[in-house]
Amino acid sequence: MIGYAPAMTRHSKSQRKLRSVGALDTAADGPEALIPKAPKALEDRTVESPKLRNHPLRYLLNNELHARPFTALQPPERISHLALPCDELSAAEDHAVLVKLCERYGVAPPQAGLNHFSHDFGVFRLKWERHTEFITYTFFRRGSFDEPFDGSALAHVAADWLGQLPGQVIAAVHIAILSSASPAPTAEDLAGHFVGEPIIGSIVSGGAAVAFTDCRIHADGFSRILIHDRHLGEHQAGRLVQRLLEIETYRMMALLALPVAREMQSEIARCERELAEATATIAKSDATDERTLLDQLLQLGASLEQASAATSYRLRAAQAYHALIEKRIEELREERLPGLQTIAEFMERRLLPAMRTCTSTFERLESVSERLARASNLLRTRVDIAVQEQNRLVLRSMNRRARLQLVLNEMVEGLSVFAITYYTLGVLAYPVKALQPILGLDPGLMIGAASPVVFVLVWLGLHRLRAMLFRQNVAEKV
Repeated sequence: MIGYAPAMTRHSKSQRKLRSVGALDTAADGPEALIPKAPKALEDRTVESPKLRNHPLRYLLNNELHARPFTALQPPERISHLALPCDELSAAEDHAVLVKLCERYGVAPPQAGLNHFSHDFGVFRLKWERHTEFITYTFFRRGSFDEPFDGSALAHVAADWLGQLPGQVIAAVHIAILSSASPAPTAEDLAGHFVGEPIIGSIVSGGAAVAFTDCRIHADGFSRILIHDRHLGEHQAGRLVQRLLEIETYRMMALLALPVAREMQSEIARCERELAEATATIAKSDATDERTLLDQLLQLGASLEQASAATSYRLRAAQAYHALIEKRIEELREERLPGLQTIAEFMERRLLPAMRTCTSTFERLESVSERLARASNLLRTRVDIAVQEQNRLVLRSMNRRARLQLVLNEMVEGLSVFAITYYTLGVLAYPVKALQPILGLDPGLMIGAASPVVFVLVWLGLHRLRAMLFRQNVAEKV
């Protein structure tokens, strides 16, 4: 690896120049500006290909793989890193602050909408990144130093501009990289650079460097990381620094959920207690006030939904950040130093319990919501059974009334036969009396003889009429 160092250095310088130009020119000239121009000799030999229709997102998606490149570092280096929470609405303000810094040092500012910008400002180099929930400013300064943390790269940045940074700092880190020519730091050196115990340290990057930290905020408001280069390549050093900075930033962003989880525990306990009381009331066979129980469950559900809306995003974000931390620690490829905890061990002992608190709070909230849904289903089932019982009683009453109606109809039908027969015979009596002189028959005798015949005819007529109406009703239903 040492034999390839000069070639890597020459190659990285050209790449840094290309990245710096690309970060500025891409916004102005479009995605094609990222394609390096071929030498003149190659252009002359290139056969012109037919025009191809590119997908409108082709360059954007391909360049996403190179959106946040590592910064090549050549120890000795000092790095200062700031992370500030932000939201989507503050993008214009964040860009305006970055533009002010560029104008102060005579650097062409990036176009609005970019999420990454890096450039050499002369007295320092800057790498600016915008993430979903935070923005980072990382300042680099190369050069020898006597004490790693007596001065910093941030000391060369205009102080009045630092006061204009939007938002509040959530993570601030100073990193010092000792060159391979420097002696390895002793226990006395580490005690002077860090405060208290424990000091965390390990061999990283497959033995190419040693990293030390204490994960504490020192008197200057910054955490400290000391790296001793053994045989780091400049790109390997950049990757190592970025991983350590991401671990520190993600750690703080993940811990934002811990106060939220602690505040939610009392509210979840109250909801669990009220849900247990409501469930016990539902279990009582003599409980009849379903409306009161329903109102109680509705209020409890509204409280849980409000709590979930206020905390679920933060708790889920903590899980995502913790997963990223574990991945970055794995990429460090740590090896133990005698007498010191590794970064992985320290995070497992100190960060993991906090993350488990956040995870258990989230799972507990989800569990209460599921139990509330089951209690609501039980109450709904109980109400449905009561409604079905009432419907059964109503149907039984309707059947009884229908039977009575049928009996009455049959009685009315029988009376109707007698009534129609009586009136029919009364009408027939008039012509019979009128024909008595001609026929010489007794009218009373003739009416009496006709009575059975009229009765039978009336009964048959009503019976046929009822049968016809029944058939029509059946046909309409079909």
